[in-house]
Amino acid sequence: MKLILQVPCFNEARQLPDMLAGLPRSVPGFDSVEWLVVDDGSTDETSAVARQAGVDHVIRYADNRGLAHAFAVGLESCCRRGADVIVNIDADNQYRAEFIPQLCAPVLAGRADIVVGCRPIGRIAHFSAMKKVLQRVGSAVVRLISGVDVEDATSGFRAYSRRGAMALNVYSRYTYTLETLVQARQARLSVTSVPIEVNPPTRPSRLMRGTGEYLRRSVTTMLRAFVIYRPLRFFMVPSAVATVCGMALGIRFLLNFVIDGSAGNVQSLILAAILIVLGALCGVIGLVADLLSVNRRLLEDIQASNRRRDWQAP
Repeated sequence: MKLILQVPCFNEARQLPDMLAGLPRSVPGFDSVEWLVVDDGSTDETSAVARQAGVDHVIRYADNRGLAHAFAVGLESCCRRGADVIVNIDADNQYRAEFIPQLCAPVLAGRADIVVGCRPIGRIAHFSAMKKVLQRVGSAVVRLISGVDVEDATSGFRAYSRRGAMALNVYSRYTYTLETLVQARQARLSVTSVPIEVNPPTRPSRLMRGTGEYLRRSVTTMLRAFVIYRPLRFFMVPSAVATVCGMALGIRFLLNFVIDGSAGNVQSLILAAILIVLGALCGVIGLVADLLSVNRRLLEDIQASNRRRDWQAP
């Protein structure tokens, strides 16, 4: 059994030595443990520092392509190097590496394809009250959308089985954490979580430059994932609301017309017609999107089969 610890990096030359110093070279249940760093277009000496620290595999891109892309490249590279289990850990040394065995245990036992390390959000002193609220609300929304019971949906400290790594597709450039959880259930992957602890902060977050930006990007990511993986439900809700409101206005107009013979309130009748047409259009779009999602799932099954054939260790 081979475990590969992957670390997506961007300008982490200062943080990387301390972070790598805490990574294990042996983990119970594995015959070998390797390290892989994805240098996502760093302008400092990240790649050189990684090699000096004894990293087994360094993948470097000339330009910055985003955390999500670096994460996806890491998964493919780990699979091609024969990894049975992959652990993703951030380069800023936020997560405590001594929890890697606990993170891998459910995968080794065959109980999960994805294991999320859940941080103690309420006890993290350097998280503001607003950030704690956003973390809890965001995780609740992801649980509602995905059906996956994970308390810390934005945690990047995760373990993946080889099967899980091959089944995932990351479309966002911003972050992979929310999207992959929504996708996991569609890919028939089992997800669980384990409690972990974190280190004190070493630098400000690069993904969250401000609360407004973080909220906007997170909402956009979740909506996009919902449209891709739950299109029928996404479009049928506004369709039903618009149709019911339109019918209610139409019935109100007819009742007034029958009771007092008045043809007033024509604007209500016009609005009712608009809402009913809008509801019908949303319903049609939902049905078409659902048919497209079936085709996408078939293509992803073919893709996963091709990956199992092609992503073999040299």
